[in-house]
Amino acid sequence: MKTVPALILGISAIIAAMFLSAGLTDLRTGDRYVTVKGVAEREVQADLALWPLRFVATGDTLDQAQEKARMSREAIMAFLKLQAIDTSAVELQRLDVTDTRANAYGANNNPQKFIINQTLMVRSTHVDRIRQAAQNVSELVDSGVALSSDYGPSGPTYLFNRLNDIKPEMISEATAAAREAASQFAQDANTSLGGLRRANQGVFQILARDQAPGISENQQPVKTVRVVSTFDYYLE
Repeated sequence: MKTVPALILGISAIIAAMFLSAGLTDLRTGDRYVTVKGVAEREVQADLALWPLRFVATGDTLDQAQEKARMSREAIMAFLKLQAIDTSAVELQRLDVTDTRANAYGANNNPQKFIINQTLMVRSTHVDRIRQAAQNVSELVDSGVALSSDYGPSGPTYLFNRLNDIKPEMISEATAAAREAASQFAQDANTSLGGLRRANQGVFQILARDQAPGISENQQPVKTVRVVSTFDYYLE
């Protein structure tokens, strides 16, 4: 009679071992996956240019400084018109007037002088015209305009604002590249590629097309948009 309970216990142990073995097999299978990255790049043209034109005018009297400032503004407007840039897009953004005798840290024996710093901001979607005008900016200096870069970079800033228009295609390209890499890995490992386990779109970056020390992305009208997406695929 003792044989029957022992037999039952033995069979139960075998069945439990089978279930345990199956569970561990599924766990190992579930953990088998490969992580791959898909890269997509696109060369784009800036669609907006911001060009701060800063100049300085001085005079022994305020009237003299204002007159020189007026002449400089007129010279800048004439220059922009010659470059086929719409002057209606030019805005006065900064105007500073300094009386040197009012400077508590200056020498009182210096003659009084007024200094006017003014910034005219050019905002245009005609990026090529701004780029060409910036290359000819020495003409302004030749006409007597004292340009200044005391408050930041004097050249144009080029922006790309249509990132959302190209995002879907670039994500599709990155996904296809990652899938191809995963398939190649599975083939090399003598296994089959399963379904997608996890996906991370990644961050879109707008980079300078010509990356070199001292050159920023905002200085270049031609840019490179890049995204690196990460995917996990199961291996069967």
